[in-house]
Amino acid sequence: MSAANPSPSPLLLRGGRLIDPASGHDGPADLLLRDGLVAEVGAGLQAGDAEPVDCDGLVVSPGFVDLHVHLREPGREDAETIETGSRAAALGGYTAICPMPNTDPVADNAGVVEMVAARGREVGLVDVFPVGAVTLGQRGEELAELGAMAHSAARVDCFSDDGHPIREARLLRLALDYAQAFDAVIADHAEDASLTDGAQMHEGEVSAILGLQGWPAAAEEMVVARDLLLAELTGGRLHLCHLSTAGSVTLVRAAKARGVQVTAEAAPHHFSLTDEAARSFDPVYKVNPPLRSKADVEAIREGLADGTIDAIATDHAPHAREDKEVEWASAPPGMLGLETALALTVTELVEPGWLRLDQAVERLAAGPARCRRLPGHGGPVVAGAPANLTVFDPAAAWTVEGPKLASRARNTPYHGRQVRGRVVHTLLRGDFTVRGGKAVR
Repeated sequence: MSAANPSPSPLLLRGGRLIDPASGHDGPADLLLRDGLVAEVGAGLQAGDAEPVDCDGLVVSPGFVDLHVHLREPGREDAETIETGSRAAALGGYTAICPMPNTDPVADNAGVVEMVAARGREVGLVDVFPVGAVTLGQRGEELAELGAMAHSAARVDCFSDDGHPIREARLLRLALDYAQAFDAVIADHAEDASLTDGAQMHEGEVSAILGLQGWPAAAEEMVVARDLLLAELTGGRLHLCHLSTAGSVTLVRAAKARGVQVTAEAAPHHFSLTDEAARSFDPVYKVNPPLRSKADVEAIREGLADGTIDAIATDHAPHAREDKEVEWASAPPGMLGLETALALTVTELVEPGWLRLDQAVERLAAGPARCRRLPGHGGPVVAGAPANLTVFDPAAAWTVEGPKLASRARNTPYHGRQVRGRVVHTLLRGDFTVRGGKAVR
């Protein structure tokens, strides 16, 4: 899918720890890369004509996959573009990203998704797999041209009205049924809008103290329960976006136990921040779904630990400064995520013992790739596979600096925060997109 050099120079990644959940490999290994593929994996490989790349003390893993990003193109290129978002993704260790359809115009037809995919190929920093809208204009009234998008040059196999819930159960049932014709996934934003109209933050003790209208956990959980019942009824493939509450995790865990075809994601901000952040009234902490309670954060961590939640997805949501830096009630929800996801996963999940490092890689790479069955991503890292790889230092300490991020926007809630875990190299089909921690272009 990429415009990268079709014949990159051969490389030998030497001395690293290969963590490849898809094959079960976790240990020292050298990787010989040739013609965009993994040519050989083993110990003590000879470089020959390949350029040696020292990976001593580093982890080599399948490239990360983000199921949920907002690139704002077309329509809001002042906030982000496919190029700037792709660069941010590569710097975050990603080799594949899935942009959501809430653009202007909405990606509800073959023309828009093909444009997004083509622009992604032209930029060539990550593979861009567009998500199509479930309903026309994301208005929740009638199904969009799912078949046309699935059979387009973009080969869309995931549909979502993200940013808007699919209000009518009838429509969601139709979508889950219809999508089976082309083995596609329906990804829902679980929210009962009748309970969140005017809501500004999570409903709880903090919202009561601040006098802000609350967003109850039940507004998410009611729709999660409905969606799971419809997935069970239809046999369709359901993906639940950005789970944020303990109740949602419990519902998904039970549904998986009875065989429902469901996968789920959680965003880093929902396992690293709580509603206490809203006390600052800084709109950088305003997000949809909102930051929840400490108990919800722990439940999300537990869900990631036991596999109830399959994937860490950033919900990267850039906003132009003039839109976001206003009073809380007027600010749009959303925050940056691509360049900090690995560090937050290591800092908030691995170091405290919620996840082992191999589990973290699984949730960042193999798990999300499996949710969408993305070809060539998530591993296994074996001879003949595309060399889509991330090399990172799990021990590297650094401080997040918003103005230095590659995204066109600056709305990170982690500015000034010290974290651990940093990407050193990212390779897309054997070509460096990031080398030595810097984007190659």
